[in-house]
Amino acid sequence: MVGVGYGLLVLFFAMGIFQSAASFRDFQRPEFALRHFIRFILAKVAVGSCMEIMTAIFSVCGGIVATVMSGMGGSVSTAATLPSEIVTAIEGLGLLESIPLWLVSLLGSLFITVMSFILLLTVYGRFFRLYMFTALAPLPLASFAGEGTAASGKAFLKSYIGVCMEGAVIVLACLIYSAFLSSSSPAV
Repeated sequence: MVGVGYGLLVLFFAMGIFQSAASFRDFQRPEFALRHFIRFILAKVAVGSCMEIMTAIFSVCGGIVATVMSGMGGSVSTAATLPSEIVTAIEGLGLLESIPLWLVSLLGSLFITVMSFILLLTVYGRFFRLYMFTALAPLPLASFAGEGTAASGKAFLKSYIGVCMEGAVIVLACLIYSAFLSSSSPAV
């Protein structure tokens, strides 16, 4: 993809020069040529070292996720236990009285199973998107060569940071769940 990125880099550079030049007199001004030359060099460096750029962004976002995870501490190991009053109330039910409890338990376990599949698909989908963003990074980073096309490169970097920060959202969801689980027990 880096080769295709270099091709697009030249294309976007030419488009940027011809879009910003009002006349051929602009090509003779040194500040015009210097500005576009510096933009081209920076875009070439970005395309050539896109893997390092993506890895650096991922490690910064990973540090944020690690900081959030360290704030969780030992709350992840909190186990879900029923209070003794609820256990004795459930054990005291007869066969006909326990049928609604079975239905509620069945619906609850179905809900938990569906939510666990959604969580797994979210995590695996995030990894897939991270791999795709990193593999295709030279293409949008080449758009920094032209002034008119630089907005798509900025949008790409923002969306990549958003995908990286999804890990923090997942960790925060686990933190909120564990805090909810350990906060209080329901009344009978």
